[in-house]
Amino acid sequence: MGDVAVIVPTLRRPESLGRALRSLFAQTGVLDRVAEIVVVDNDPSGSAAVTVSALGKASPWPLLYVHAPTPGVATARNAGLAATAAPLIAFLDDDEAASPDWLAALLRAQAEIGADAVFGPIAGRAPEAADWLRPYLERFFGREGPDRTMLVDSPWGCGNSLLVRATALPGSAPFDTRADHAGGEDDALFAALGQRGGRFGWAADAWVEEFAPAHRATLKYALARAFAYGQGPSQTAAAAKDWPGVARWMLIGAAQATVWGLASIGLSLIASPARAAVYDRTARGMGKVLWMKGFEPHFYGARELARLEAAEA
Repeated sequence: MGDVAVIVPTLRRPESLGRALRSLFAQTGVLDRVAEIVVVDNDPSGSAAVTVSALGKASPWPLLYVHAPTPGVATARNAGLAATAAPLIAFLDDDEAASPDWLAALLRAQAEIGADAVFGPIAGRAPEAADWLRPYLERFFGREGPDRTMLVDSPWGCGNSLLVRATALPGSAPFDTRADHAGGEDDALFAALGQRGGRFGWAADAWVEEFAPAHRATLKYALARAFAYGQGPSQTAAAAKDWPGVARWMLIGAAQATVWGLASIGLSLIASPARAAVYDRTARGMGKVLWMKGFEPHFYGARELARLEAAEA
C-alpha cells in the first residue's frame, strides 16, 4: 500500500473536478506511493458522485467518494482526512490541474529537506477575464516562490501542498470549522505548526494550474479576497492575544491603505491597467485595519453554494 493520499475537496464544479482528477490519474513516478485519491463532495445534494463514478475506472489507484453535506472548506478537509489513514497528505483543489510530475516533485522535496509542510508553484489562469484585467488575475490566482527546492520561513495555502500527518495535522479534525465560510483554516493550521517548531518547504518543480471560474474571475471577487488576506496578520496576532502586534499591523495597514488608495485614484483617472494591482494593495491595507468580527468576507460554505445555485438558475 502507498503512503500518500491526495484529497480533493469539491463543491458543484463537475467539469473542473473532472480535469483535476484526470491530471491526478496521469501522475508519473508515484505508482507505488499513492494509497488513494479522496474526493470530498461538499454539496448537500451529492452532485459530485456522478463525476467520481464516471471516472473511477480510469484511476490507477482507489478513488474514494466522501459526502460531507454541510458546506464549508474546513469541514470538507477534515472529512477527507477522516477517510484515509495515509501518513502523507497531498491537497489539490478542484479548480486546479496538476502537472504530470507534481506529486513526485512534492515527495522528492519533502524527503530532501524534511519539511512538515511542502508547497508548490501555481500558474493562474483566467481565460474569461477582461483583457486589461487578465494579467492581474492570473498573478492573483497564481503562486510564486524560490526557483529551487528549499526550506522557507513562511507557509502558503493548502492548495498544492504535501503535509506530514503526524506533525502538521494533529488530532482528528485539525482544520478549524469556524473558518468554514470565510476561509483561513489553513492559515490558522500553519501558524500553529510554526509555533510548534514545524518546518515549511518549497518544491520548485511541483507545478499546478489554477483555473478561475467565471464568477471568481472578476475584480470585485479578487479585491474581496485581497481584503481577507490583509486581515490575516491582524487576526493571527489577535488570536495569540498579541495586542501590540495587532496595533502594529493596524498602523501598517492604515499607511498602506492611504498611500495606495491615493495612487489608485490617479491610476483610475487615466484608466491604467496597473490600477488593479494598486486596488489590491489598498484592499490588503484596509483588511489589516478592519480585521474584527463582522468584517470577514464569506467565500465558502453556504454563501458559495448560493452563488453557484444562482449562476445555474
